[in-house]
Amino acid sequence: MNLPKVAEWMTTELITVAPGTPLPEAVALMRTNHIRRLPVVDDGRLVGIVTYGDLREASPSDATGLSVHEISYLLNKLGVDKLMTPKPYTVAPDTALTEAARLMLQHKIGALPVVDHGELVGLITESDIFRAFMRLFEEDKVAVAAV
Repeated sequence: MNLPKVAEWMTTELITVAPGTPLPEAVALMRTNHIRRLPVVDDGRLVGIVTYGDLREASPSDATGLSVHEISYLLNKLGVDKLMTPKPYTVAPDTALTEAARLMLQHKIGALPVVDHGELVGLITESDIFRAFMRLFEEDKVAVAAV
């Protein structure tokens, strides 16, 4: 059986940020592009990943005594490198999709950066894997029905 590879299903047009990208800028990128995670890249190398959940947890409490301007000032001084997951789990493009899914389940993460010879080349998400498995299931169902 020829298992599908990560390279066949990963997203290759990535939006990335630098470690010093201010938190409000990262949030705006995620909202504008309807994405939930941003790889953090420094000099072409993956150094971490930051998720919308990470950024949401860093939001100030409604009970804070700071003014809106003070909060905005402080958040603009804080870079994504302070919240990112450093050295995230990664996979190679030729990794079997089932192995990527196993890693995500085992570590309770929703995406894996895809790295080839140290360079970030893509991102495989739980949605990508679900889409792939649905297509394989449908193809298998059609093949069985044809027999």
